[in-house]
Amino acid sequence: MNYIILISIVSVYIFMTAWFLYALRIKNNSVADIAWGLCFIFVALETLILTGLYLPEQLVATTLVIIWGVRLSWHIYMRNHNKPEDERYAMWRKQWGNGIVLRSFFQVFMLQGTLLLLISLPILLINTDKTSPMVVYTIIGGLVWLCGFIFESVADYQLKQFLSKPENHSKIMKSGLWRYSRHPNYFGESVMWWGLFFIALGLPWGWLTIISPLILTYLLLYVSGIPLLEKKLKNNPEFQDYMSKTSAFIPWFYKKNL
Repeated sequence: MNYIILISIVSVYIFMTAWFLYALRIKNNSVADIAWGLCFIFVALETLILTGLYLPEQLVATTLVIIWGVRLSWHIYMRNHNKPEDERYAMWRKQWGNGIVLRSFFQVFMLQGTLLLLISLPILLINTDKTSPMVVYTIIGGLVWLCGFIFESVADYQLKQFLSKPENHSKIMKSGLWRYSRHPNYFGESVMWWGLFFIALGLPWGWLTIISPLILTYLLLYVSGIPLLEKKLKNNPEFQDYMSKTSAFIPWFYKKNL
């Protein structure tokens, strides 16, 4: 089955190159965020079809990836629709100047493709291994994934409803799941990939796929997730108060008195 993984690796870079060319045409690298979830779906379906086994665990894991990817990409598309380039990419566009084309290709799209392949390890293993994982691992992994999906979906919905009211545009979301975590949507996304790891854990060498949730969780905690968002709000007094009372990632009790 190694040739299928090789095909997937090549396909991911071709897929991300196509999105790079589209971003180049419209001069908006924000589409990389939409491509992120869709490429995971592409990898899951490609490996499932090329392997051709269609084992129950493969169908379950692939379905979970599709649900996650569709919801995430649609959410980002609706959030960015008819809006200018995300400020992260706009900032890099200014900083990179004449090097924008090459740096966008390698530092945005190819880098995301590489990270995507590493995070895809559970679904790559599940869909290309002829061994059927133990049912208990699939059940546990599925339940963990479901908890993460509910967390991310509800958190995104609550934030969308909050921001839809004009009077809240300059305020900090501090209710619902956001009362217990400053980034409950990121927490949910991390939990979903820990769930897929648990499904893969039932396979030989499945423990190696722990690289996937570890990388994703690290990125959310220290690189492209929490740090970038909180950097913009660090001088906001309301956010400083919120930050002192609310857990950054893992949901925990709100600190009333300090």
